Amino acid sequence: MSRALWLLILSLFSLTFTLSASSSSWGSRSILRAVNTDNADVHDYAVELNATNFDEVLRDTPASFAVVEFFAHWCPACRNYKPHYEKVARLFNGPDAVHPGIILMTRVDCASKINTKLCDNFSVGHYPMLFWGPPSKFVSAGSEPTQTKSDVRVIDDGRTADRLLSWINKQTGSSFALDDQKFENEHLFSNVSDPGQIARAVYDVEEATSTAFEIILGHKMIKSNTRASLVKFLQLLVAHHPSRRCRKGSAEVLVNFDDLCPLDMWSADRQEDQDVQAALGNFQICGRDVPRGYWMFCRGSKNDTRGFSCGLWVLLHSLSVRIEDGESNFAFTTMCDFVHNFFICEECRRHFYDMCSSVSTPFNKSRDFALWLWSAHNKVNERLIKEEASLGTADPKFPKMIWPLRQFCPSCYLSRNQKNDGIEWDQDEVFKFLKEYYGKTLVSLYKDKGINGNDGTNRALEDLVPSTNAIVVPLGAALAVAVASCAFGALACYWRSQQKSRKYFHHLRSLKNI
Repeated sequence: MSRALWLLILSLFSLTFTLSASSSSWGSRSILRAVNTDNADVHDYAVELNATNFDEVLRDTPASFAVVEFFAHWCPACRNYKPHYEKVARLFNGPDAVHPGIILMTRVDCASKINTKLCDNFSVGHYPMLFWGPPSKFVSAGSEPTQTKSDVRVIDDGRTADRLLSWINKQTGSSFALDDQKFENEHLFSNVSDPGQIARAVYDVEEATSTAFEIILGHKMIKSNTRASLVKFLQLLVAHHPSRRCRKGSAEVLVNFDDLCPLDMWSADRQEDQDVQAALGNFQICGRDVPRGYWMFCRGSKNDTRGFSCGLWVLLHSLSVRIEDGESNFAFTTMCDFVHNFFICEECRRHFYDMCSSVSTPFNKSRDFALWLWSAHNKVNERLIKEEASLGTADPKFPKMIWPLRQFCPSCYLSRNQKNDGIEWDQDEVFKFLKEYYGKTLVSLYKDKGINGNDGTNRALEDLVPSTNAIVVPLGAALAVAVASCAFGALACYWRSQQKSRKYFHHLRSLKNI
């Protein structure tokens, strides 16, 4: 065999070996990647934070405590510790959390340049390093975490999942276990015993709002005949939603409604249909910074009870006690149309719309509308009490009841009719209770936690008086009541003077014609 032929064979062999080695390496990584992707256990429950969202997430979380892990992605020990941390995080974080709303488990990558200053502020001296404390204490924290119990503390014994959870149990006086399953929570509170728990429902109202719009988009329910009712409901949310985040998100949807929800958005021949759906799917009406799935006030003792339906009722009640007299009939028709067009439970929406249809005269007072909604809710509960009793589907810890209970509002009760077991209500007292319960108390948690650092009071006041400059114009345009109030006009003029974007102003004016 000639020398040239030998050289050719050796070259081909060398090339084949190189490609084979390269392919083998790439292939093994692909296989591992595929295995990891298919593994249902591989899931990050801990919330990734960085310098841009650190304060906001910890400020707005409903959790009573937070754990922050400072790590570096290149650190082998950190990679080995991650499965331990995730075992604990899955108990408290995410939509399937076993013990939601108690502890927020987070992590910060100090190897990322954006987090250099943040990690310096906490004097991170090794990886991984864990800190514990009330979420508000992490916001704008000083550079030297102390061992004082009320401040941010270093977790000194959390090297394994068992040790970390044991350390947490000592701090909280709890008995959490790594094998705890959802809804087996001995710490589940009953709203029957503590009227102040409604303050925690502000997070459930956010959850219900987000879920409602996910359902609307998922089922493609925005049609030519339902667009107007959705716009009106958004106007109601912009002005009176108890959550500042949801008011802001609703305003963004409202302003950009024509772009986000074009008339032919679901048509089969629309070329950009997928782009529109993607834009809507990525939009979070109440923000995306805080993990969802807490259902704190509205959490049932069983997996299929309370939750979304409870949160939606709380939202409707909170709106009813925030409106002014001139908005009462608009709010009534808006809620009725929204439930009729967008609530996916057929029997529920039919019953609700039947109650709406039985109203023969317009509501002129906000008091009358709030009391009608309260009465309608009690009628629903009366019906469900009987149905759930016969079928055995009631939540044992949260049975349906006539509201409010006597221990919550003794003055609401005049007497009980012994003949038909009916209740004679003092409706003035009931309205005062509803205003306090679904109004001031519902947002008091923000004020108590001081969620804006030193400026917490201002932000709490912002939540207590939601109808501010930036949202009066669209609602006023829809209701056509601006001419009835000089003060309203002055606010609208001031609001207009603050606008820097002509397009934004143009969209607001165009809402009159939607």
